[in-house]
Amino acid sequence: MHDGSGRIVVQNLTKNFGPVAAVQNLSFQVEPGSVTGFLGPNGSGKTTTLRMMLGLVTPTAGWSTINGAPFHQLGNPARVVGAVLEAQGFHPTRSARDHLRVYCAAMGVPQHQADEKLNLVGLGAAGTRAAGGFSLGMKQRLALATALLGDPQVLVLDEPANGLDPEGIAWLRTFLKAFAASGRTVLISSHLLAEVEQTIDQVVIISHGQTMYYGKLDDLRNSQESRVIVQPGNPNKLVAALYEEKITNVTPLPDNKVSVVGATVQQIGDIAAKAGVALYGVQEERADLEQLFFRLTSGQYAAPGLAQQPPPGYGAAPGGYAQPVQPQGYQQQPYQQPGQQSGYTAPPPGYQQQQPMAPQQGTPPGGWGQPQQPNPWGQPQQQQPQQPQQPQQPQPVQPPQQTPPPQQTQPPQAPEPPQDQQPGQGGIGGNA
Repeated sequence: MHDGSGRIVVQNLTKNFGPVAAVQNLSFQVEPGSVTGFLGPNGSGKTTTLRMMLGLVTPTAGWSTINGAPFHQLGNPARVVGAVLEAQGFHPTRSARDHLRVYCAAMGVPQHQADEKLNLVGLGAAGTRAAGGFSLGMKQRLALATALLGDPQVLVLDEPANGLDPEGIAWLRTFLKAFAASGRTVLISSHLLAEVEQTIDQVVIISHGQTMYYGKLDDLRNSQESRVIVQPGNPNKLVAALYEEKITNVTPLPDNKVSVVGATVQQIGDIAAKAGVALYGVQEERADLEQLFFRLTSGQYAAPGLAQQPPPGYGAAPGGYAQPVQPQGYQQQPYQQPGQQSGYTAPPPGYQQQQPMAPQQGTPPGGWGQPQQPNPWGQPQQQQPQQPQQPQQPQPVQPPQQTPPPQQTQPPQAPEPPQDQQPGQGGIGGNA
């Protein structure tokens, strides 16, 4: 039925939901003996791809195999693939142990496997509790225990660390590494990039339903240029020595630090020693998985500025670590203002002056009054907001004060019946 290799192959996989192309010509391969991360932005097609691999969604084109065969041809697939796409599907009043025993019967697995897997995932003491009262993290553990019942060769997990506490995340990381080290295959999809980076050794990154990269994570890191942060005793002397050795990609940093690109820590140390420059700190920095992810996905569903600048930032390593965040935000703010005054620097405070003129009667009059006086922009703009203050003059006219005369005419009409004796409402009939 299958070759038992544990290999996952996805070839030209495509899925269209009406006019929406969820997955487009997606191809990658997951090898056994490794933990592979399946990464991509929201809406990139990760879950759809996993569902097609597991036979839950029919692809529009292309194919996928596990152990050399499509999922529906694996015979008893639960003995080959353990999958968790959602930590749901538990009967709320059924205990965790009984839940696993039901699956044991369906898979043809001995009943004692239920208790073994509960102990493995840390739910041994909660086996008699109803699954409906479990927290999200406990449900994740129970779902993983269900996937492990058949002793599968392949694990496919979607957001397995969702809801887990730090201790549970550390346990999951250790377990997945040990599972893969035994020659099995692990494919996990997650948005926790910092945690995934500590777990995986291969990565598949997709965006817009297409494969952007798949291979070893170390190879992806090595393809990026790193930089070395140096804290020398004499920065100018060190820079001069580096230039003499044809190392010119040097950038000054705050606190008398220097960023060097194109040289190793050993080279910089040797040059500094030869020049007689003391080094108080040397640190090599490489692009982490998050930076690599943003570069490859090009900021899908992000602001245009965020989507365009990460790639050049990584090409120039010194600017790639800080520039992708700060400059983009500040560039977008003036872009939102009127384009006619894009060459001026004063309009932004001018626009701030227009807003405080109306609420001068509020709490911030003192703080806003100071920037209005020194700016030449304030004089032409102060006349406009002063006009809305003039409409407040109609208040002394007080048309409602002219109404008291009719109010005075009404009270005399009201006292007349009491003067005729209020209890004498029947006396009114007497007057009749």
